[in-house]
Amino acid sequence: MVEKHPFDIGAYEKRVKAGPCFLCELVAGTNPHHVINKDQSAIVFLNKYPSLYGYTLVAPREHREQATGDFTLEEYLQLQQLIYQVSEAIRRVVPTERLYIQTLGSQQGNRHVHWHLAPLPPGVPYELQQTAALDSSKGGLAIPDEEMASLARSIRQAMEQFSPSPMPPPSN
Repeated sequence: MVEKHPFDIGAYEKRVKAGPCFLCELVAGTNPHHVINKDQSAIVFLNKYPSLYGYTLVAPREHREQATGDFTLEEYLQLQQLIYQVSEAIRRVVPTERLYIQTLGSQQGNRHVHWHLAPLPPGVPYELQQTAALDSSKGGLAIPDEEMASLARSIRQAMEQFSPSPMPPPSN
C-alpha cells in the first residue's frame, strides 16, 4: 500500500478561488514545484499532490483561461505536440497501463488553463481506474522530495531523447 498525505479539499478550494493564480506564481518562480521543462511558451512540472506516480501538468506560461478559445490553432497544436512529447516521456519512465490526459479548472478557480497527464500503473482494478484514480480527496502520494526531483530529471531526460516516429499508414 502506498502511503498518502491527507489533502485538505476545503483549504485548496479557498486558495484557488481567492488566492493568486498558482500557475502565474510558478512561472514567476514564487511557487516552487519540480519543473521538468520550460520554454518561452509553456511550463511542464510534477503535480505537488499527485494521486498517481508521475502525475505531470503542462501549462502555457502566459495566463490563458480557455483550452481552445484563447489560442490560435497554431498555438494550440504546438501545446498539443508538447503534451504528446511529455506523455511519451512519462510512458518511458513510469510503468503505465493507460495515460490520462485532461484539462481541468473553472472560471471560479484554477482559471489558468493546464493539462493533467496522469499515468495509471498496470494492474489497478477497474473500479479504481479513471476518475477514481484521479480523486485527490483521498490524499496525495507521499513521495519524498529527492524522489520527486529524480523523477522530474528522468522525465526531462526522456523528453530530450524523444524523437517521434512516423505513424504507420492505416490498414484497410
